[in-house]
Amino acid sequence: MSKKTHRISAELKADILRRVKEGGVSVTQTAQEHGVHESTIYNWLGAGAHGAPSWSEFSKIQKQNKELLELVGELTLRLSATQKKS
Repeated sequence: MSKKTHRISAELKADILRRVKEGGVSVTQTAQEHGVHESTIYNWLGAGAHGAPSWSEFSKIQKQNKELLELVGELTLRLSATQKKS
């Protein structure tokens, strides 16, 4: 017997992980709803723990990055204005 495999789109995988991590939906319920084995979802969750940030962490990092870029821009303008006065 050959093992039956099928690809899961990145969008569906992200949606499943978001529901489990942020939505509080159980792995069992999510697995049943999407026809994915529970161990597959646990593997995805485990892989995310070793490097890739969660969606909420990613959003937080994006917000911080935007704020830092704005701050750098503001400081650059101030420095430029100060140097022009000299």
